[in-house]
Amino acid sequence: MKKIINISVLSLVSFFSLQCSDERFDILPNNQDSPETIFTAESNYRLVLDGAYDAFKSPTYYNGDTGSSIILGDVLADNLILNTQGRQTNKAAYEWSYTPQTSAVTALYSSAYFVISRANIVLDNLNKVPYTNFMKNVEAEAKAIRAVAHFDLVRAYAKIPTQSSDAASSLGIAYVTTFNPNIKTVRDASVAETYDKIIADLQDALLKINTTNGTVGRLNKTSVLGFLSKVYLYKGDYDNAIKYGEQCIAANPSVGANTNFVNTWRDASDDGELFTILNSNSANDNVTVGVAYNQNSSGIRSEYNVNFDLFTKYTTSDIRKEAYVLTANYGSTPYNHVIKYRSRTGSTVGQVVDVKFLRSAEVYLNVAEAYMKSSASNPVRALQLLNILRAQRYGTAASPYIPGTETGTALTDAILNERRLELAFENDRFWTIKRLGQSVVRSNFGSAFDGGGGDAPTGALKTLPANNFRFVLPIPQDAINLNPNLIQNPGY
Repeated sequence: MKKIINISVLSLVSFFSLQCSDERFDILPNNQDSPETIFTAESNYRLVLDGAYDAFKSPTYYNGDTGSSIILGDVLADNLILNTQGRQTNKAAYEWSYTPQTSAVTALYSSAYFVISRANIVLDNLNKVPYTNFMKNVEAEAKAIRAVAHFDLVRAYAKIPTQSSDAASSLGIAYVTTFNPNIKTVRDASVAETYDKIIADLQDALLKINTTNGTVGRLNKTSVLGFLSKVYLYKGDYDNAIKYGEQCIAANPSVGANTNFVNTWRDASDDGELFTILNSNSANDNVTVGVAYNQNSSGIRSEYNVNFDLFTKYTTSDIRKEAYVLTANYGSTPYNHVIKYRSRTGSTVGQVVDVKFLRSAEVYLNVAEAYMKSSASNPVRALQLLNILRAQRYGTAASPYIPGTETGTALTDAILNERRLELAFENDRFWTIKRLGQSVVRSNFGSAFDGGGGDAPTGALKTLPANNFRFVLPIPQDAINLNPNLIQNPGY
């Protein structure tokens, strides 16, 4: 992990979880620096900004076992099935039984505002040095970080604009643009207004950010284009989803070559990655993503296995089957285990892997879908984008992929099916179902490798109807206790 200068205000758990006027928080330890002393050189801004990137690794953003974003979007949906031989972590999410008091579902609320607070520390102190091109890029990265974290918050804790007819005008989230733990913010913006603020930050970042910032672990112009396309897709602005997505594709056209794809998930290749949360070199301090999916314990002991319905959708020629899933015994029972985050090539330490936050393959799928929904419909280009992706998942030099020829509804369905296969176990599935205004419908299969077993979802665990209030997660009660200005989401 990178060495980050320790700033006392950056050690706050989150903007909301420490909204307190207790004077003890105003005392700086002798071995820590304040903004007045640290923001005196451009190089220090880079160190503090890298601390904002590191905050994405805080529990439970992309670290930890319970409620991590690494599993949240899949355990809430239909890609996974609870393994009763596991530790029963994330069970409240799987059972849709979460309440404002259920901390076990996720701590994304505090974790995302923690990221935002670190970005805002940088933005609040830009005026302490001359505004050079270096500082312009620092500002752009910080604004993009802030936008990305707010986006993750609004899609989880509010409706998605395309979800229903009333979604855009419904309650959004608090969009925080300064660091001040004493401010008790309010949820005074609608969903549409919240999305506009996210887009404004990304648009400003796009104008100022460097074409490259040296590593896939930092945002740059191409990744900001990708995020703009994604946010516009969620907003239902398909023309702009296409506009910025096509620019992103032109800048980084590789969806991840078939020959590199397994290596991408073993951290031996960055092919197709646009923005990645970098974990440490395993020889140093072994930063893991936690064991939300499984751990090594006399074999692979999985908390959740691949739902057999999804498993059967991966054909034998699909390289993703090798990259994502391993069929192996735990005890005497074979299971289909998720191995996207199991290990890094050359490392004996489990779960020390980088998190692929945004990949070009997702942008291809976003743009293809947008072409099918835009007023300026272009199914020919949509199919072309889909086939470019499929050629690198199903085709090899010895046996090239034969391009699909779908049209109309069949093409839209093919795009969405490929999205499920491509982005499985990457915190996408639940939010896509929510975005489309659909229901979560789980299969009748059990957790064993062939769909057997007596643990298939039934009753209340089988279906979450479209627009059920639980598609919007509850604001944690702890946050409301600290800040009574926050309004709880309906139904909780």
